[in-house]
Amino acid sequence: MAIVGFTKLEALFRKAASLDIEKGHAKEITDIVEKKLVDLLLAGERNANLNGRDVIWEGDLSITKGLQETIIAFKKLEEEIDVQDVMNYLSTIPPLKYPLDAQLEAKLPEITGALLVVLAKIMKEIDTEKRRVNHELIEKSARIADLTL
Repeated sequence: MAIVGFTKLEALFRKAASLDIEKGHAKEITDIVEKKLVDLLLAGERNANLNGRDVIWEGDLSITKGLQETIIAFKKLEEEIDVQDVMNYLSTIPPLKYPLDAQLEAKLPEITGALLVVLAKIMKEIDTEKRRVNHELIEKSARIADLTL
């Protein structure tokens, strides 16, 4: 099960970057965002451990100024991601060594939404003329996300 459904993903990409996606590309996009979310949580797990804690706090995540600003931008789009959908996805991956703090759990939809917005904006920056997302654009965006997030 994807972290976000096609209809919500489609609306988010239109609002965030004026991009149109096809249903066939939704899984590719959500796979990238899910991977980046897990990467953030793994970094958080490492930071919690380094700080001598056995629970992951929001401050343990590597949230840059740019990602923080994108979280704010996501909130302004008035699109919501259900925390239960995020938690359902996380239950399908190998468990983290430490549990997530309740406040961090509550913020996961915003963080996930911001990652989606970041990916949409990367795509728009790669090709400002295109409105329709294609496989090549998704792959380039994934490589950039891997280098930066």
